[in-house]
Amino acid sequence: PKSVEKNGRMTQSDIYDWTSGFFPGSLWYLYEFSKNDTLKQQAIHWTALLKPIQFFSGHHDVGFMINCSYGNAFRITGDTAYRSIMVQTAKSLMKRYNPKVGAILSWDADKGWQKEKGWKYPVIIDNMMNLELLFKASQYTGDSTFYKAAVSHADKTMQHHFRPDYSSYHVVDYDPETGEALHHQTAQGSPDSSAWARGQAWGLYAYTFCYRETGLKRYLEQAEHIAQYILQHPRLPADKVPYWDFDAPDIPDTYRDASAAAIIASALADLAKETKGDTSATYRQTAETIVKNLNNAPYRATLGTNQGFILKHSVGSLPHQNEIDVPLAYADYYYIEALMKLRK
Repeated sequence: PKSVEKNGRMTQSDIYDWTSGFFPGSLWYLYEFSKNDTLKQQAIHWTALLKPIQFFSGHHDVGFMINCSYGNAFRITGDTAYRSIMVQTAKSLMKRYNPKVGAILSWDADKGWQKEKGWKYPVIIDNMMNLELLFKASQYTGDSTFYKAAVSHADKTMQHHFRPDYSSYHVVDYDPETGEALHHQTAQGSPDSSAWARGQAWGLYAYTFCYRETGLKRYLEQAEHIAQYILQHPRLPADKVPYWDFDAPDIPDTYRDASAAAIIASALADLAKETKGDTSATYRQTAETIVKNLNNAPYRATLGTNQGFILKHSVGSLPHQNEIDVPLAYADYYYIEALMKLRK
């Protein structure tokens, strides 16, 4: 399950779509919460379908696909067969790492609409999320190669993706021979200079776990700067569910993105654990506020509707006219994840 079309029909993905890990990941969280054995069997089934991904290196999103599914499976069951597939996936992801650039290639620049952009080595802010898989692989194997690549990618992104106000570009195109940043653009945001909401959410989430995994203070500082950008933004609505882009020209007459809100809530729940005092309390309270608002109209679907998806009103890619104002598998995943974190 991936989304729902405007005509009400569910859309689904094959296993190689970047969203394929979110449904099994959601099932694992729901089993962890409920201890319902039927949910566990479904989680096992849908996770097993993704096994071939461990050898796939066709794009960067294998971290999403395998960490959300196999990562939760291993965390909850302790079955080392899941861990082995995570490690092999990390090895496949490393095939996209270029030490000259110091970052993992996001999209192959010689294919489809990416080719039309004239990019050489595009790296997107979303790619930060795949670093969690590399950190885990380093822990599981003792091989520091994964760790060093993840830190390099995080540092390179911090250097080139962020503006002085700590908003981020969506895409930075590098020279694969020199590592020089050539272009700062967007694929899913409004203009190139805009702050695409889900991109800001990915950055917040990723730099929070980068700090947790490394203890490097610069990542905590980065996460807090991003959090301040989001939470103090004059165009963040009162319910803390952002418009699809903070710089969309037609605010307030444009779409909200519940997926960005869910990711922000999950990230803030983590950031609250890494900070202290009033700052920590603010992050946690904001995470709770977002979750409570998502739990009500207009975002929460009535039981038995929405093709079974929990949340409504997310945006996949408005510039591509793809998945606009619909449910999305990853909106539900991060919403459930935020709930689980706040319960703990």
